[in-house]
Amino acid sequence: MKKVRILIADDHDVVRSGLRMLLKTSPDFVITGEASDGEEAVRLVEKQKPDVTFMDISMPKLDGIEATKLIRQNAPETKVIILTVHEDEEYAFHVLRAGASGYLLKNASKKEIFEAIRSAMAGERFFSPGISRIIVDGFMNRDDQGKTRQAAEEKRDGNGGQQLTKRELEVLAYIAKGFTNRANLMQKLNIHDTAGLVRHAISLGLVKTES
Repeated sequence: MKKVRILIADDHDVVRSGLRMLLKTSPDFVITGEASDGEEAVRLVEKQKPDVTFMDISMPKLDGIEATKLIRQNAPETKVIILTVHEDEEYAFHVLRAGASGYLLKNASKKEIFEAIRSAMAGERFFSPGISRIIVDGFMNRDDQGKTRQAAEEKRDGNGGQQLTKRELEVLAYIAKGFTNRANLMQKLNIHDTAGLVRHAISLGLVKTES
């Protein structure tokens, strides 16, 4: 079985050392290198082409979100997993828009870290449970007066006629692809299983089906 090649990018030696030791406990992973700032991370990814990069958000020279954007542009085969202390929904959505495959807190368990790697390699996204709850709760509780997407304005869901805000639609798109907590949206839409949630997302044009 091919080993997963991993780059670690964090400006704190102790974090890099701890993550390195943890990853070395699995024979499935190999560390290709370490970076102490965002610019170095981008350079090393372009040079080494790792399968996965663990990226801190707050780093010198280039922050983790901008570094993630560059990595996804220049080395799209490399998956980026954010590992940070920032337990914040806005950070999480900036990370998603940058193209990251995961968002983990630095107190994540070994099991979560390994699961995030395997999810990224499978083309899926992974959130620490606490981040998933923050994202969904924050968007469900926010009074968003912005316009919804045109498709949502013209179509009602058939389960009470309740339309979602632009931000809720964005969350729905992410959830339907399988990487955050589904409970609140399913309750609001009166949908009782994941398949129904995905069908609803497809009907709104939020998820494209393969031809």
